[in-house]
Amino acid sequence: MKKLSILDLVRVKEGGTPGQALDESRDLAQHAEKWDYERLWIAEHHNFPGIASAAVSVVIGHLAAGTEKIRIGAGGIMLPNHSPMVIAEQFGTLAHLFPGRIDLGLGRAPGTDPATVRALRRTPNAAESFPQDVLELQGYFSENAANQPVQAVPAAGTEVPLWILGSSQFGASMAAEFGLPYSFASHFAPQQLHAALEIYRTRFKPSKQSARPYLMVGVNIIAAETDDEATFLATTQQMSFADLFRKSRSLMRPPIEDIDSYWTPFEKAQAGQMLARSIIGSPETVRFGLKNLFEETGADELIVVSDVFDHAKRLRSFELIAEAFEEIA
Repeated sequence: MKKLSILDLVRVKEGGTPGQALDESRDLAQHAEKWDYERLWIAEHHNFPGIASAAVSVVIGHLAAGTEKIRIGAGGIMLPNHSPMVIAEQFGTLAHLFPGRIDLGLGRAPGTDPATVRALRRTPNAAESFPQDVLELQGYFSENAANQPVQAVPAAGTEVPLWILGSSQFGASMAAEFGLPYSFASHFAPQQLHAALEIYRTRFKPSKQSARPYLMVGVNIIAAETDDEATFLATTQQMSFADLFRKSRSLMRPPIEDIDSYWTPFEKAQAGQMLARSIIGSPETVRFGLKNLFEETGADELIVVSDVFDHAKRLRSFELIAEAFEEIA
């Protein structure tokens, strides 16, 4: 059975506050639960004034406390920034507070710049131990962890499900080797999508957590009543990508009529490569795009980013996406 989920970046808007962004994220989670989304994940970013989800475990607790059944998790924790034991303590606590509802997606990138990595008291080569750190983290969650001399209390026995996140073939190989579900970040790095999926499926080794490969694919979708309205709303995300190329960590901007007046031809080309898998349009356009992406990738699940400035219109976008998915599912 195919599934549909949400990746929320907890954007701070121009004229808004981090508190407002967090409250709107919780409101989105409550609506997503009503619309039968499988899970809502948030991502770790540091030193980005426009993203309010740096303290991932705290935000997950905020969202989970406002919902009843939807899975809430990290998409993901950038493990090189942290001690595996501390992450196990945090997510073990969440697992006790919200049994059966917590996911832990793990990424290898720092999710920030080198200066911020130093401020986090991590070294640039911390990513080299990522496979060993994942195994250590998995050990803290296992039933046998209660017998270990060092325990991540209260993680032992919670068996928090781990996911490997990636935008390259490395993550696919590692997820396959460890027998873990894999989420590919085609919402910003679609170039290696098919190569990564092939590696993951052909090299997968069954594990205690997963008997078979389980694949999630990230996708940007902006849905509105018409194609023209969706195209207009999508300029918010397009400006965010242009700002990344300019190394400008701005707040989320309201949409504009003419995106070509904002970005340069080079920025447009760069963003076009990163956003190549985006689905932008009316319910019919979204329905067609969802159907094609499921068929093309064979994904078990899609996780959707829908960066819309106005909260009510963002909710409507996710509602239309859920309705389109229900029609093809």
